[in-house]
Amino acid sequence: MFRASPKRPSSHPCPSPCRRGVFPRLFCLFLLFFSTLAAAQPTYPPLTSRINDDANLIAAEARQRIEGKLKAHEDKTTDQLVVATVPSLHGVSVEDFANGLFRFWKLGDRAKNNGVLLLVAPTERKVRIEVGYGLEGALTDALSKVIITTAIAPKFKTGDFAGGIEAGVDAILTILTGDAEEWQRRAVVRDDAMSTADILLLVLFVAIFLTIIVSAFRSQRSGARQHRTRDGRWITLPASTSSGWSTGSSGGSWSSGSSSGGFSGGGGSSGGGGASGDW
Repeated sequence: MFRASPKRPSSHPCPSPCRRGVFPRLFCLFLLFFSTLAAAQPTYPPLTSRINDDANLIAAEARQRIEGKLKAHEDKTTDQLVVATVPSLHGVSVEDFANGLFRFWKLGDRAKNNGVLLLVAPTERKVRIEVGYGLEGALTDALSKVIITTAIAPKFKTGDFAGGIEAGVDAILTILTGDAEEWQRRAVVRDDAMSTADILLLVLFVAIFLTIIVSAFRSQRSGARQHRTRDGRWITLPASTSSGWSTGSSGGSWSSGSSSGGFSGGGGSSGGGGASGDW
């Protein structure tokens, strides 16, 4: 008697709902990845002039005066110093933002890398001088820091943003023209001098350290500890069987665009030289 052979399972089963959803899910993952990547990469405003005052900190008269100084220096030396004020850093550190903006604008000559960026972010109260590769030998990190702390920040603290920016520009131009003796002297004095807060902190640290050392020495020397009872008598308790130190641990955006307004960078770049500060 003829018997029907058992039915073999098909080698091409119908796609399950899970398999039918693979491609949409992959597509969503790609979108999420690229959106996260885009959020981590800040976008920058276009370069329009030597002063890009997007935070509206500089009055027209001061802007014209400062821009005249920048143009005269660039025409004479080809060094390109640009000022930028931004409404916000949008969660990016002032160092990363300044370096990214410098590279986006390509400040300085491509062969000389002789660009400088003075960036001011009033919302975060941050300021940075970003220096191109070619000028790091003249406008050093130490000199940039001294300019910020002695020329720019004091005026910013009083609300004189235009005055602080112009003072910073004047100091930078003075150093780039070779007259850096005064600023170098300030840098040496600043490195050698200790502030009152630093001295007090050092004294406090030494006092705590000495107290700990004396207490440990006394504890080891006595080998025992005393305890006062309720009736006023003192009794000596045996020394602890174990002692030692315990350690622990404690652990918005702009739309980017090309340069416009007849002013642009020359193709220069920066490797992060310069200095940052706040007020």
